[in-house]
Amino acid sequence: MQRKLITPNFEEFPESFHNLMKDAKIYDSSCSREARVIYIDKDNGYFLKCSPVGTLKKEAELTAYFHKKGLAAEVISYISGEMDYMLTERVVGEDCTYFKYLEEPEKLCDTYAKILRDLHSVEYSLCPEQNRIEGYLDTALNNYNAKNYDTSLFPDNWGYSSAEEAWKILEDNKHLLKNDTLIHGDYCLPNVILDNWRFSGFIDLGNAGVGDKHIDLFWGAWTLNFNLKTDKYRDRFLDAYGRSDIEEEMFRIIAAAEVFG
Repeated sequence: MQRKLITPNFEEFPESFHNLMKDAKIYDSSCSREARVIYIDKDNGYFLKCSPVGTLKKEAELTAYFHKKGLAAEVISYISGEMDYMLTERVVGEDCTYFKYLEEPEKLCDTYAKILRDLHSVEYSLCPEQNRIEGYLDTALNNYNAKNYDTSLFPDNWGYSSAEEAWKILEDNKHLLKNDTLIHGDYCLPNVILDNWRFSGFIDLGNAGVGDKHIDLFWGAWTLNFNLKTDKYRDRFLDAYGRSDIEEEMFRIIAAAEVFG
């Protein structure tokens, strides 16, 4: 996880955070254009996520839910005003792209698969998002209509020759997607924190909820390819998770949604 030491302008943040930030080293830990993430180096550490108004409400609710399950950091504060702000405790450890983990790819692959298998076995009756598939398909539809179509992130065997081809596959098969598993929704190596190889917690839970496990499996296989620079661990990952519980034809349907962002 990247961290760049900065000198913040406190006026950019709600007053309720000023005392916490005062006399602390502050780092910019952002990794996307959608949100700014500030690391506050005080006590055991805090992360302050800042994003356009209304965009962090669901993530705050889901992070709090995952925390109750022992799967994420505690949400200390969520404030919505001109911007959304979510303050959480730091999850102890480093994410799975840490060099120590990448240096042992087979162990990482097996550990990563077991963590996902364990997540997918969690009881979810009180999850605040019981129909993740609805929002998932709405996003695909909105991006299809906006002509947002990009296959560049995916291996050739998951790609499509045109937006129309992908959309037809999704339209014909979307009924196969099920809300029957607690999922992360963006199950990539940077979003899983390990403490000396022991699972410590998940981060970036804005796409979590009750949905289809194949979404997590799709991104789990993708991130191993992306971060390890080889697709050789894909089969090992699926084997370690348990192939008897995987319908591999679902990956092409998931890809048909994901090419629309």
